[in-house]
Amino acid sequence: MWREVTAQQPASKPALFGASAGGNLTLATTLRLKELDLPLPGALFAGTPATDLENTSDTWLTLQGLDPLGRRDGLITGTFELYAAGQDLSNPLLSPVNGNLHDFPPSILISGTRDLLLSDTVRMHRALRSNGIVADLHVYDGQAHGDYIQGLFREMPESEDALRELFEFFDRHLK
Repeated sequence: MWREVTAQQPASKPALFGASAGGNLTLATTLRLKELDLPLPGALFAGTPATDLENTSDTWLTLQGLDPLGRRDGLITGTFELYAAGQDLSNPLLSPVNGNLHDFPPSILISGTRDLLLSDTVRMHRALRSNGIVADLHVYDGQAHGDYIQGLFREMPESEDALRELFEFFDRHLK
C-alpha cells in the first residue's frame, strides 16, 4: 500500500498518524519501511502510543485508577499477547522504543498527565531526540488516555490546542 501512495506523490508529502494502538502501528510501520529501505513519510503523529509492550514504563502502575483504561493486567495484557502472536515483546516492530530510530521522520507525540501510556510516550520522545530526530511532545494536564480526541465530539480547550499543534507541526514538516 505504501508503494501505491508513494507512486502518486513523493513520500515526504504524506504523514502517518495514529493514537493508542494506532500510535504503535504508526511507529512500527515506519520501522518496517526503514527495514525494507522504502522512502519514509514526511512526518509522524503518535498520540498516546503503546511503545513498550514489555511493561517497563512506570505509569502503567503509577496511574492505575486515574485513567479509564484501567490497568494493564487483564484485557490489555491479553490484547498485547494476541497482537504479539508469540513473538518476543522486545521486538522493535512490537515495541518501537527499542527500534533503530536513526533518520526517522519528524514526529509529534501527545499524552496527558493521567494517561497510562504517558511513560511510553515520554520514553519514545526521548529515544527519538537521542537519535537527533525532530520530535515535539505535548502533555496535557489532567488528561487521561486519548482525552485530547474528545474535542472532536465536544468543546475542550486541550483538544483545540492539540489540533492546532498538529496542524502547525504538519505545516512545518510536510513538503
